[in-house]
This record gives sequence, structure tokens and C-alpha cells, in this order.
Amino acid sequence: MPFCAASLLEIAIKRRLGRADFTADARLLRRGLIDNGYFELPITNEHAIAAEWLPAIHKDPFDRILIAQSIVEGITLLTVDDLVAQYPAPVRRI
Repeated sequence: MPFCAASLLEIAIKRRLGRADFTADARLLRRGLIDNGYFELPITNEHAIAAEWLPAIHKDPFDRILIAQSIVEGITLLTVDDLVAQYPAPVRRI
């Protein structure tokens, strides 16, 4: 199962800003994901281009690249975000 560097970047930025809801250490999370069989899905040019054509439902660039990756790669994106779940993409709200 893949994970994206954009997710780790968002966690690192929000933790650095002192957000109480982002206390995870991105380095430890990455290591834990890899140790449990996940692999890093790089952000490609194709993902970036696909993000341009997404509907303007959500403006968060981190979420938009994750949605674009799910479309391009044909993988389901799991989210708790109601806005992200509205995209016509392989997205499932959990």
C-alpha cells in the first residue's frame, strides 16, 4: 500500500507551526509506514498536471495532489475530510 510524501510534508509543516492536532513526528511516521510494508509513492509530473484539472471543490494543495495521485494511479484515497470525499475520484470517506 502506498503513502505520499505530500502527507508527510503537511504533517511536518503543521507540527512545526505548533498545531495541536498534528503532533506526530513525520520521520517516525515514515519509518513506521515502511517497517509495516507501505511504500513511498513519489509525486510525478503526471500527478501535478492531473491536479490542475480537478474541480475547485477544495483548495488545499496537499489534498489536491493526493486526489490527483489516486486518479492517475487508480488507487483509493482514504480520507476523513468531507470536501475531499466529494471529488469524482477513487476516494472513500472513513
